[in-house]
Amino acid sequence: MHYQKSLPRLPIPKLEDTIRRYLAAQRPLLNEDQFRTTEKLAHDFENGLGKRLHEELVAQDKQNKHTSYISAPWFDMYLSARESVVLNFNPFMSFNPDPKTEYNDQLVRATNMVASAVRFMKTLRAGQLEPEVFHLNPAKSDTDSFKKLIRWIPSSLSWYGAYMVNAYPLDMSQYFRLFNATRIPKLGKDELFTNPGARHLLVMRKGNMYAFDVVDCNGNLVKPAEIQAHLKYILSDSSPAPAHPLGLLTSENRDTWARLREKLLAAGNGEELSVVDSALFCLCLDDETMKDPIHISHNMLHGDGANRWYDKSFSIIMAKCGNSAINFEHSWGDGVAVLRFQNEVFKDSTENPLVHPGSQPAAVDSASTVRKLQFNLDAELKSGVSKAKDNFQAAVSKLRIDSMQFLKGGKEQLKKKKLSPDAIAQLAFQMGFLRQYGQTVATYESCSTAAFRHGRTETIRPATIHTQRCAQAFVQQPGKHSIDELLGMLGECSRYHGQLTKEAAMGQGFDRHLFAMKYLATSKGQDLHSLYQDPAYTAINHNILSTSTLTSPAVNLGGFAPVVPDGFGVGYGVHDEWIGCNVSSYPERNVHEFLQCVRKSLEDIFSVLEGKPLS
Repeated sequence: MHYQKSLPRLPIPKLEDTIRRYLAAQRPLLNEDQFRTTEKLAHDFENGLGKRLHEELVAQDKQNKHTSYISAPWFDMYLSARESVVLNFNPFMSFNPDPKTEYNDQLVRATNMVASAVRFMKTLRAGQLEPEVFHLNPAKSDTDSFKKLIRWIPSSLSWYGAYMVNAYPLDMSQYFRLFNATRIPKLGKDELFTNPGARHLLVMRKGNMYAFDVVDCNGNLVKPAEIQAHLKYILSDSSPAPAHPLGLLTSENRDTWARLREKLLAAGNGEELSVVDSALFCLCLDDETMKDPIHISHNMLHGDGANRWYDKSFSIIMAKCGNSAINFEHSWGDGVAVLRFQNEVFKDSTENPLVHPGSQPAAVDSASTVRKLQFNLDAELKSGVSKAKDNFQAAVSKLRIDSMQFLKGGKEQLKKKKLSPDAIAQLAFQMGFLRQYGQTVATYESCSTAAFRHGRTETIRPATIHTQRCAQAFVQQPGKHSIDELLGMLGECSRYHGQLTKEAAMGQGFDRHLFAMKYLATSKGQDLHSLYQDPAYTAINHNILSTSTLTSPAVNLGGFAPVVPDGFGVGYGVHDEWIGCNVSSYPERNVHEFLQCVRKSLEDIFSVLEGKPLS
């Protein structure tokens, strides 16, 4: 938390900049007449009601200097959503296998990961966790001598010291909700619950739930051999799967689940529920062996519904083969905090494992230490679980996932040509969609604003007039342009995308600003300006291509479901020598064909970079 006090505040963009950026993002999505209408509405908003809302927002922000203007509305947006968190909100990120293959045994790896997770938690709570910093010049800022120096700068000024050497400390305010935290369903709007005093782990297997302490009364990690013994005991428990596994309820519509939770409490299950809610985190031990990336994605994104508690801040899922992933509830925080945790757990559990293949579990009486949770369910609750199961299966049965690895080039080659790797990946999605469906559609790329106090995310809008022009040239007029012209277009796309990315990271997008003004008007019961009722505003927020990228030595692949029924959920990573995509869709879109179109687009782009004409 050394930098936390001096972190800069998330800026509210100027209204005229927001309107200009909004119209630029609308340009490729609309025809001339539609654009003229939208332009007129936007300028009317800017000169009238928008001006008043913007001034109110700025005044409100000045009175709340401890946070950011987006933080409260964003929590509210997530917690008020009534759809199931499964598929609609919770993403997953799967771990790479342990490089030492014999450590990928389910029991060994689960024990090591639990131990590393507790070590991370202890470091965090002791205030010893190294602050998260984005280094633009690591040779200067990511050094021992700089870290020694920055310690002596008071925390009210420390950010400026880091800024002097081109390093940007990131907001760490989300981290306290990583552990002992759960989203509690309530009618109308959920709540986030945290109990930092609890010392136990929640373990799920076959839909049964168990709990045991992984932290002792002095706050230390329980002996790893004991954790191993308890997990071994759970893995060898022969009791059958429950007929009505409660985890399914966490996949329900939030109001339905809130009502059923009240009934659970009334039926005398309060103590068991508090064990679930206050647990450090959830470890899901699955009996399945993973076959391929698609199987991994389905299992880690949604699984069977019974062996999950989707409301926990995060769960570590461990398959029989040692394949593992994190599935996390999204309202409390963003990928930055979870990825940091995942990186540290991967590094620690693979480099400093505390139990080994052939290690003997401790000789302890697990039967008396491990508590198996038992719930009282009446006919109504049983019926609620059965309905939840039907709804869950109906939802996940529609989800299609496919993945692709493009091996003919990656980051290295693109950087040599002075092109932004992210811009080229995004361009390939635009080209792929144009090739498949003949149009340009609303596209969302998330960008963290964690460089600011209580920053969350901003949207990069990768569908631009430049990507539209370039995609049309590559896809619809391949013979019409010379290689130099095509290279020029690629450069233009890359430059503009770079500018959008930089603006978003600096809090200078338009999506959050427009959202916050709309939220302000709604919360005061005011009528919405016609800009918000414009079909074009609805359309740009109906993100048919929803995209997110992560690359890390710990992460094998990540994924999420589409955010709209006729959309694609695109998880991707641009690696040094290759590009990977993991894409989901519902039956309204053909995900397999989309990936073939993206592959063809990447092949065309790399051909042109090598000076070859388009085939």
